[in-house]
Amino acid sequence: MLELATHSGPVVLGVLIILILFSIGSWAVIVYKLLQFKRAFAQTYKFIDMFWESRKLDEIYEKSASYPESPVARVFRAGYIEMIKVKKKLDKQIQEAGSIGDELSGMDNITRAMKRSHTAEITHLESLVPFLATTGSTAPFIGLFGTVWGIMVAFRDIGKMGSANLATVAPGISEALIATATGLAAAIPAVIAYNYFNSKIKVMDAEMESFTSDFLNIIKRHFL
Repeated sequence: MLELATHSGPVVLGVLIILILFSIGSWAVIVYKLLQFKRAFAQTYKFIDMFWESRKLDEIYEKSASYPESPVARVFRAGYIEMIKVKKKLDKQIQEAGSIGDELSGMDNITRAMKRSHTAEITHLESLVPFLATTGSTAPFIGLFGTVWGIMVAFRDIGKMGSANLATVAPGISEALIATATGLAAAIPAVIAYNYFNSKIKVMDAEMESFTSDFLNIIKRHFL
């Protein structure tokens, strides 16, 4: 296969180089995202266990720094920080006016803070994943272009030689088909990884959504 690649024409060789670069890039993304998702899920489940085992939010906030790769922990921190701001504002209103402030407005602020963090975490998890989709969708067509070009060159050479026996046709056709094979080799792992990462993102999205709902209920019942 390597010998066929090195003996290919300049256009087919250029196509092969592009496909190899796509393949290297997609595998680098796959390895990086696998490690990122492994840490994110491991730390998230540990954080959730710690959250429900603890009794004080300030202690949970301090411990949450131990889970820097957990999207749920970062959503919690965003909500907790906003909750502290809201509590201080409400306490100040009670002291100055002698009446309870607008709790609903405070809950809305906390909800928005957690939603913003949620969106930022999803964006972070989705980073680089579109490259896998690009590789999966374009690599086969780039390979097909290389194959079509190689076959055109092979038939041109056949016309020059005036012979169309197997010994004449086979080398040119095999050199051309290697481009399609390389394109598929680059695309298939990228598509599999893209679908896998998308499914994991949906799981983490659901975890953050569920945690946000639980946390807001706790705040509403016990703190505001």
